[in-house]
Amino acid sequence: MIRLFSQKLMKKSLFSSLNLAVALGLITLAGLTSCSETSPPPSQSNQPATKTNDKEVAKEAKPAPTQTSQANLSEIMIAFATRRDTKDLQSKVDKVSSILSKEIGIPVKGVIGDETASVEALRANRASIAFLSGRAALKAESLAGAKMYLAEVRDDYSGGKSYNSVFVVPEASPLKPLTTPQETLEQLRGKRMAFTSRSSGSGFIFPVSELVGLKFVDGPDRLEQFFGKVTYGDGYSSALQAVLRDQADVAVVSEYALLPPWITAEEGKKLRVLQPIPNVPAHGISIDDSVPSEMREKLITALLKLNESENNELFRSLYNSTKLVKVDHETHLASMRTAIQRAGLKP
Repeated sequence: MIRLFSQKLMKKSLFSSLNLAVALGLITLAGLTSCSETSPPPSQSNQPATKTNDKEVAKEAKPAPTQTSQANLSEIMIAFATRRDTKDLQSKVDKVSSILSKEIGIPVKGVIGDETASVEALRANRASIAFLSGRAALKAESLAGAKMYLAEVRDDYSGGKSYNSVFVVPEASPLKPLTTPQETLEQLRGKRMAFTSRSSGSGFIFPVSELVGLKFVDGPDRLEQFFGKVTYGDGYSSALQAVLRDQADVAVVSEYALLPPWITAEEGKKLRVLQPIPNVPAHGISIDDSVPSEMREKLITALLKLNESENNELFRSLYNSTKLVKVDHETHLASMRTAIQRAGLKP
């Protein structure tokens, strides 16, 4: 959303010294904790991934948006999500913010934090725009009325603006792709399963939805009725390491997690895809509902400038994306909404 921020939040010293969660006065919401796409590097210990509990996000009513005319706008705040596959993010965010400021004629500030903080920033009227995954975008819609207008395209997304969730096994595993998903995944009965985390779209929501759809399990809390053992990691790497260290027979991750920096090229040669699940929606950019439509269009146009040759190298270095494309919120996130509902989860 775009609004008049308090003078306290506009002081440069605050943003130069504090991260997003402090600068915006946010609380961490448990239901979106550290999804796999944004998790920190996993421990390299030989301990198996441990089982964790999924807590629900606090459902708090969004404050009424400030009725601010476009003429009175003085600053825009954008929340950039932390991700494992990007480095030196703050300096890149500052450069992107500078480009956007010039394009729209209003100062833009970019701050970094996890997706729970970004969603809360939108809900509390402390940010106007946020880079979010599909599940977080649905949460931002629920709590803040925000909609996704742009999605990223990456070279390692098989669907362009969507990608695959993949069941992964060791190269030497006796488990083989069979004629149908039903036959292939039936082989996992009684096996040791490593999920990325309970908040991950590709590493939990989509595979559980598939298992429920095939009637192997009744829901997310009944997985042991099918698998011999279930563990949860703290990101893609830890789930894959469980398979590499023979602590699990199968893991489920995003297709691009089979490449560095998630695992090494040598480790990747020791793994193979057993079964893909397509149509996980790409991450994208959500804009708050209080942003006036004219300014929203200016922002979208400005963000699309990142696709142009003079800016594209910088944009690629942010999240390994090749470009941004316009999307319809409902259409783009329909597969995520369906997967959440079928899996028996809450957005």
